[in-house]
Amino acid sequence: MLVVNAGSSSLKLSLLGSGEEPLAAEELAAPRAVVDDAELRTALDSGSLGDADAVGHRIVHGGSRFRSAVVVDENVRRTLGELVDLAPLHQPKSLAALDAVSAALPGVPAVACFDTAFHATLSDAAATYALPAGWNSRWQVRRYGFHGLSHAWIARQAPAVLGLPPGGPRIVSCHLGAGASLCAIAGGRSVDTTMGFTPLEGLVMATRSGSVDPGLVLWLLEKGDVSEDEMGYALEHESGLLGLSGTAAMQDVLARAAAGDARARLARDVYLHRLRAGIGSMAAALGGVDVLAFTGGVGENNAEIRADTDGGLAFLGVAVDPASNASGSGDFEISAHGAAARTVVIRAREDLEIASQVRSLLGS
Repeated sequence: MLVVNAGSSSLKLSLLGSGEEPLAAEELAAPRAVVDDAELRTALDSGSLGDADAVGHRIVHGGSRFRSAVVVDENVRRTLGELVDLAPLHQPKSLAALDAVSAALPGVPAVACFDTAFHATLSDAAATYALPAGWNSRWQVRRYGFHGLSHAWIARQAPAVLGLPPGGPRIVSCHLGAGASLCAIAGGRSVDTTMGFTPLEGLVMATRSGSVDPGLVLWLLEKGDVSEDEMGYALEHESGLLGLSGTAAMQDVLARAAAGDARARLARDVYLHRLRAGIGSMAAALGGVDVLAFTGGVGENNAEIRADTDGGLAFLGVAVDPASNASGSGDFEISAHGAAARTVVIRAREDLEIASQVRSLLGS
């Protein structure tokens, strides 16, 4: 199984065996909406990457139509292209990778796996914006949610690590990386999430603002002499931790905060305030929480953020064991003894989730 993940700055290729064991991997530069065909061809020809029996592609947006993985044919590819307007920063890169790999491996089945699909189970109450009804039907305006492949992996892996029945626990999944989102999971399904129509909604992120009063955005556009292009770029690339502290890297923010930098302390505190509030909201959607799971670059690697997050959630029965939190690796539990809700750290493995969806669809 060849898994193709086109990110913001790289194109990751990984070949997995029948037992999901890693066989080969390559990481290529991925310029905006363009894949270097020669470089890709070299990567596929070297080693065993070109030996794939099937290819699974991470596609950011499936719109309202694609609610699960799908084999890519001409009609599917055409429809995916029509969804570019819903994710103009991400979809072109995914589709460029899809086209390039399909051209390099003709005849090998290609399967699209969607970051939005896991959230297709959101209820109308959770997915609907309180906007004019005509807008919803005309422009497919709804809360789609993102990071679904990561949250889907948490839904399966967290119970396995904790020895709980699959689909049993109520899980709040915290995907904390450069992009960040939460997901409320019950019965193995998404019931709420923090990202919405775009990945801008929700938590404070590395360079994204997270949720902002739409009235403020309108005021800045009308009164602040800010153009639409400037606004879009600022919210995506100049806000979040970077806007508050001057650096987008959480480790740098924490180091500067510890050294007394006021901007960094504020960035840390705003980030944690929004994170705890979001977790509380997800727990409310679930009627309580059994498992709190951390994943993503920050969630997996930053014990300080995990401790400070859990330290504000005692009312949910969450508590962390400092020794476990500081020394664990891989997939591991960090719950304090006797905590009512268990806390676990899970490595982000979108590749394994994609592979599982492809095998399920193709029956292999």
